[in-house]
Amino acid sequence: MKFYKKIEKPLGQLLVERGIISNKQLQEALEVQKKEGGLIGENIVKLGFAKEEDIAQCISLQYGFPFLSLNNYEISPEVIKLVPKHIASYYCLIPIDKIQNILTVAMANPLNYEAIEDLEYSTSLNIQVFISTPSEIRKAIEKFYK
Repeated sequence: MKFYKKIEKPLGQLLVERGIISNKQLQEALEVQKKEGGLIGENIVKLGFAKEEDIAQCISLQYGFPFLSLNNYEISPEVIKLVPKHIASYYCLIPIDKIQNILTVAMANPLNYEAIEDLEYSTSLNIQVFISTPSEIRKAIEKFYK
């Protein structure tokens, strides 16, 4: 798995520094997280403070995964066949390309190492990860898995 340059800061701090949310909004999202659990990025989106794409792009910066928008992205049927729909839906990922022994996937949570290991095992391919938004991935799953 290939990583890009990482920024060692919490997601909330990155969102504040980039002017996407305010400190007050971050504190409110952290309170919600304390009470209800969940991921901070998901809570920020649920509260309406940021869009999924803002979160995905900050996670991309934070962990060094490249961001890929799936809107208007075409995926070949041969690549789709490599990953069953139930696995794509369960892990919120979609295969997007295969070059030699490398399968490139777009994932909502690029840190889900269980998903990556499952894909490596089931496809016998090395996995390269891009990050995309959960809603774009769900739309692509509906579009390409017939």
